Amino acid sequence: MLHGVQGHRKGRLRPRPRMSVIFWREHRPSVSGIAVLYRSSMADSRPKPANKTPPKSPGEPAKDKAAKRLSLEAEGAGEGAAAAGAELSALEEAFRKFAVHGDARASGREMHGKNWSKLCRDCQVIDGRSVTVTDVDIVFSKIKGKSCRTITFEQFKEALEELAKKRFKDKSAEEAVREVHKLIEGKAPIISGVTKAISSPTVSRLTDTSKFTGSHKERFDPSGRGKGRAGRVDLVDESGYVPGYKHAGTYDQKVQGGK
Repeated sequence: MLHGVQGHRKGRLRPRPRMSVIFWREHRPSVSGIAVLYRSSMADSRPKPANKTPPKSPGEPAKDKAAKRLSLEAEGAGEGAAAAGAELSALEEAFRKFAVHGDARASGREMHGKNWSKLCRDCQVIDGRSVTVTDVDIVFSKIKGKSCRTITFEQFKEALEELAKKRFKDKSAEEAVREVHKLIEGKAPIISGVTKAISSPTVSRLTDTSKFTGSHKERFDPSGRGKGRAGRVDLVDESGYVPGYKHAGTYDQKVQGGK
């Protein structure tokens, strides 16, 4: 049998129908189906409405967090400014000055026992008779907590009340506390024991430039002031005059005087 020929019948050859024609006859769509397909294709081809709410960028959550943090910091700064605006009493100001004395990391809100003793000594709360250094240490240990090494301002006032009873025995409790507060208000730590310059013959001999010899002598002028680079390096004289010439720079004066 030849390709593309179904066979011969009654002396004629009939070509075989193509597969596309057979498929169309068997699966041809109806009119309603064609309408549905057309409407669906038209619906797909219509432009979709744009989204009115743009998507958030990846950096927006970080911006939101930063904005919240800045708002919280602003609120905290406002509260701190309001607290700082309230004037400190003279007693609390003196407490803070003594609390930070000798300690760069201290905040001024708590006071160590060493600074407490210095306050009582500098403000003359310790008189050597009614109140001694031992009394001050005992009151500090009594007022502070068992596991603490510092006292707060409230505990500081309680300690002063304890000392006021001994310092001013002839006065009432309120008057005694008031007198102790007067001794401390407006005071600051007294700085004593500052290192002074030693003026001994040995030190003065080492620092007296008039007694220097050799190359060290050339580094200072007769007044004792250093010459700088000229005293360390031999500088070349480029003025054009012979070394040791005493009348350098007087030529113009002589010429003008002769005219």
